[in-house]
Amino acid sequence: MARNLFQKVWDAHLVGPLASGQSQIFIALHLIHEVTSPQAFGMLQDKGLKVAYPSRTFATVDHIIPTDDASRPLQDAMAEKMLQVLTDSTAAHGIEFFKPGSGTQGIVHVVGPEQGLTQPGMTICCGDSHTATHGAFGCIALGIGTSQVRDVLASQTLAMDPVQVRKISVEGQLQAGVTAKDVILHIIRTLGVDGGVGFAYEYAGSVIENMSMEERMTICNMSIEGGARCGYINPDQTTFDYLSGRPRVPTGDAWDAALEQWQSFASDADAAYDDEVVFHGEDIRPTVTWGVTPAQALFIDENIPNPEEVEGLDRALVTDALDYMQLEANAPIKGTPIDVAFIGSCTNGRLSDFQQVAELIEGKKVAASVRAIAVPGSEQVDKAARELGINLIFEAAGFEWRLPGCSMCLAMNPDKLNGDEVCASSSNRNFIGRQGSPTGRTILMSPVMVAAAAVSGSVADAREVFDIS
Repeated sequence: MARNLFQKVWDAHLVGPLASGQSQIFIALHLIHEVTSPQAFGMLQDKGLKVAYPSRTFATVDHIIPTDDASRPLQDAMAEKMLQVLTDSTAAHGIEFFKPGSGTQGIVHVVGPEQGLTQPGMTICCGDSHTATHGAFGCIALGIGTSQVRDVLASQTLAMDPVQVRKISVEGQLQAGVTAKDVILHIIRTLGVDGGVGFAYEYAGSVIENMSMEERMTICNMSIEGGARCGYINPDQTTFDYLSGRPRVPTGDAWDAALEQWQSFASDADAAYDDEVVFHGEDIRPTVTWGVTPAQALFIDENIPNPEEVEGLDRALVTDALDYMQLEANAPIKGTPIDVAFIGSCTNGRLSDFQQVAELIEGKKVAASVRAIAVPGSEQVDKAARELGINLIFEAAGFEWRLPGCSMCLAMNPDKLNGDEVCASSSNRNFIGRQGSPTGRTILMSPVMVAAAAVSGSVADAREVFDIS
């Protein structure tokens, strides 16, 4: 019987049914960081339990780590305590910790792939919403809560509800200047923030197949923003080329065996799906958010919506979003002034993101009114960027090149908005207060669009600013 990848991976890791109606799933890889794991380790200690499979768990620090001065002790006492608990707990349980200064520290969803820990056919968990990123490799990758982190540490299994699978095909070819970030924002805009509830998303089609692994990670990263339980892309030669030679990937005969197994997880050509949606790449244009959810988005050449043109609850949602964002209905989004430009995060903090921007901003300057920061997703990204001189190009343009971390994506660190500043951000969420100020305003966009806004001092079309054609 033909099966899709989700069904194959589920079946390969199914332990058995539970009385609750859920299924017990074995977790191949557990990634942890300093925010959701300290409490989980405390729960283990209270119950006198050990970590069941420490060799399958890997830790890093990313959310709370400062990106300007990470010297110990950290200036924030709570951040220092969280880091120390993670350090002590990983040592006590024999868990490998990618600590600052090791050359391997970084955002958890950047570190996993670059270390080769993330591999096709795995079940992966992390106490972080954007674990779906790893689905780019053909995995079932799930964000979980702290009590579930405890359960996975103690048993290496997770109780999980079954989900349906929706195939989202993006066919054709993208226009020049349109990126993976634009694609996923357009998908979320179209299907809605709750359109994926109860679903896993399988991304397919020629546009997806022609993307690099780092672009695919951007797509899968934001699956959760569309309400999906996870998102994935079938493994192919692009996947295998990315993994080849990475530190934790098999070599020699073991590589050949792994490759054969990885290929077997791809969805069968005649696999069935619970729902299918098709998008056309030619229809997608550079996309930015105007409101307070990733679904409140529009093409750069469109006008901000008018609440009078929608009905019911949608009218109130649009009105409230416009009031918070201090935007006018029917006005163009292009030209909206910004105060801050941020390039980084687990969505767009990889080497290729900075390479693409560096090629465009060389010789240009950030507007005097804009505070601009670039934050690499890991120490390895930082090292590679420095070797290529990318940091110097950013700094010459007026960006501040920071140390690796989550930074201004969620502001659980010193990188925060002040007052009602407007930030052009390459991150994944534009929720109220997300970037550290209860009145701060976030406009999501691709890294090249952030660069265009930084140079222009306002939301701009990167195709026009950088003459992309």
